[in-house]
Amino acid sequence: MINVLTIETTCDETAAAVVNDRFEVLGSSLFSQDDLHRKYRGVVPEIAARAHLERMLPVIDQALQRSGLALGDLSAIAVATTPGLVNSLLVGLTAAKSLALALDVPLIEVNHLHAHVFACQLAAGRNVFPCLGLIVSGGHTHVYDFPTAIDPNLLGGTLDDAAGEAFDKVAAMLGLGFPGGPALSKLAEEGNDRAFDFPQSFVDDPRIAWSFSGVKTAVRYALAGQGKVDWSTLVIPRALAADVAASFERAVVEALIAKTFQALKLANRKRLCIGGGVAANRRLRAAMARHAESASIELLIAPPELCTDNAVMGAIAIELYRSGRFSPLEIDVKPGLIR
Repeated sequence: MINVLTIETTCDETAAAVVNDRFEVLGSSLFSQDDLHRKYRGVVPEIAARAHLERMLPVIDQALQRSGLALGDLSAIAVATTPGLVNSLLVGLTAAKSLALALDVPLIEVNHLHAHVFACQLAAGRNVFPCLGLIVSGGHTHVYDFPTAIDPNLLGGTLDDAAGEAFDKVAAMLGLGFPGGPALSKLAEEGNDRAFDFPQSFVDDPRIAWSFSGVKTAVRYALAGQGKVDWSTLVIPRALAADVAASFERAVVEALIAKTFQALKLANRKRLCIGGGVAANRRLRAAMARHAESASIELLIAPPELCTDNAVMGAIAIELYRSGRFSPLEIDVKPGLIR
């Protein structure tokens, strides 16, 4: 049996898991850094990297203990090396290299975005490839054509802010704190989503692309007008905040749906898999389900617990192992998006 230890440190979650070639999760562990970054209203890369250094070995040890396996039972070490924060990635890669060298087992590089889509297969319990894969998260909004689990082709993505980043920035304008996405969605339930007609860039453009900077700016103008703003003293009535939140959420969800279904036609796929933190958004899940049903598209969305960053989705390494895609110890991280 193949047993792989997977490591995830791309942003602000320190995670490890042990999975086997039946895609059984034998043990997993995750340390969230939300409390460390909350007062800054966003992830601070240096703080994230230091926290990874402190938690990396305890998290790995806990995952192994929960799996009931010893280090000698591992067949390979897998680690997410792209994309992400460079210093955070380096912590995970260093740990993975050290273990692979000490145990004399293969080292496997995992693409964090591809793994988010693979989470749909873990949840489904069956092969879901080929498919179209949408990754929508705090740092990424991209769509891929997946002929197989490990050979995707990038079709397009955001040209500026990711959808989740826009959620967090608008939540900050509304005084909702960090992480802002869940709080904004809860507030949106109180509002009128037609109160504002916020822009949806590229909806009628043939390119598979998104831009969320425009809707973010439109929200700013709706709340505070143009010019310099002292957000610490600005008083936003709750009814206005709720209407803005609902209208913003609708604009983002509709833009995501429009370009995703355009990409489905372009790739000629009838199955859509969605992963990433924003995939936990209830409005997005419901709207995608309605559109998929009307278009006769099979829809698979990762369960909420596998939407946010985790090491379980690193089980894509099993497919890489079977294909013999091992990496030398000289590899480095690749913080930018790999095309």
